[in-house]
Amino acid sequence: MYASVGDRFVVHGRTVGSPERHGVITEVRGVAGGPPYLVRWDDGHEGLFFPGADSTIELRPAREHART
Repeated sequence: MYASVGDRFVVHGRTVGSPERHGVITEVRGVAGGPPYLVRWDDGHEGLFFPGADSTIELRPAREHART
């Protein structure tokens, strides 16, 4: 998984009715854009994040245009 500062993570709920979590990457600590990522979650908390199968990345708009 490759991500950069400013991209957003969405972590989908693992059970029915569980809310999604949303956060923005503030620092990439892995090699070549890999995990771990320092993420500031929408609830104000910040922490290291190792994405799992229940996570997706929303590219920041500038990166979306650069890849097309």
